Amino acid sequence: MKNENSKEQPNNPLHGVKLVDVLEHLVSQYSWEGLGSRINIQCFKSNPSIKSSLKFLRKTPWAREKVEKLYLESI
Repeated sequence: MKNENSKEQPNNPLHGVKLVDVLEHLVSQYSWEGLGSRINIQCFKSNPSIKSSLKFLRKTPWAREKVEKLYLESI
């Protein structure tokens, strides 16, 4: 299925990648503390969780862009 998505949008490396998967990858690679130091947003620093971070990132385009950029740099 991922190959089909790649054919539809070959220039978009995030196409078909869920935000939850991006966030879980970053947390496993950097930890919440490391993520908070790389991207200065409160949802990573104060009582962080996947659920609360997803809620914030879905409502805040500038923060989501920073998370997606860090994800692309990390893969």
